[in-house]
Amino acid sequence: MKAVFLDADTLGNDVDLSPIEAVTGEMVKHPRTSPEQVQERIRGFDTVLVNKVVLSREHFEACPELKTVAVVATGLNNIDKDAAKDHSVTVMNVTNYGRSTVAQHTMALILALATRLVDYDKDVRAGRWGQSSMFCLMDHPIMELEGRTLGVVGYGDLGQGVVERAKAFGMNIVLGARPGQATGEVDGYPRIPLDELLPKVDVLSLHCLLTDDTRNMIGARELKMMKTEALLINTSRGGLVDEQALADALRAGTIGGAGFDVLTEEPPRNGNALLADDIPNLIVTPHSAWASREARQRIVEITASNLSTI
Repeated sequence: MKAVFLDADTLGNDVDLSPIEAVTGEMVKHPRTSPEQVQERIRGFDTVLVNKVVLSREHFEACPELKTVAVVATGLNNIDKDAAKDHSVTVMNVTNYGRSTVAQHTMALILALATRLVDYDKDVRAGRWGQSSMFCLMDHPIMELEGRTLGVVGYGDLGQGVVERAKAFGMNIVLGARPGQATGEVDGYPRIPLDELLPKVDVLSLHCLLTDDTRNMIGARELKMMKTEALLINTSRGGLVDEQALADALRAGTIGGAGFDVLTEEPPRNGNALLADDIPNLIVTPHSAWASREARQRIVEITASNLSTI
């Protein structure tokens, strides 16, 4: 096997790539690869490893020796899968590696928003606690999670991990059916249509892939259906939520808060509606929910296992 890893730095410099190297026998590693460099760098290799580098039809056409693409991530939106199939190229990805870290990050966002952690920290640092007429500050309403309803759209490995942790906080669980998905009972939890789910939830957490059916799944209409104190969490994919509509809803107070780890453009070099500094009770993190060292090492090990089956 002659392999090249086009963007090895995306896994960080604290993971051990030797499991992949042991399987491939020969692997060239590039820290990063620009779109203009892709074709030259994959020429002559039968196996290409990528995280976020885009492989299009022109790349498959120009490299007939290419047999396998290993995506060291779950999402496959950077690979032209139809072109890969047309050229008999096997595309493999990594699943079920980030349950603990993504669920942990999701709960951290929920807890920070519910307790108004960021707002109270800012108040303390601005000296408002020292100026208080009593022993504490109570300027921002706190949501107690016990007895509240968590709605989860996307009940795969990650959604299940969030449900397990939310139950420990005493939350009630209801699943939402994404567009085209069947309703009914799953693992003892009701799965109901999205329009029926939205008015019921105190927290809505998204864990589904971005497809034509789920793009802008939560827009201005859907946000208006939610409780004014409800929280919206997205640690899944940018594009599931209409970001401008959410920014408007947060400013207007028609939704209580939001925590996002993903945006439609990453990195957001051209700005984003959710990065304005006047939006209340909003936390945005830089697509870091997946990135514990343990999870990244699992990606390596699963990738090596996948490649060993070739």
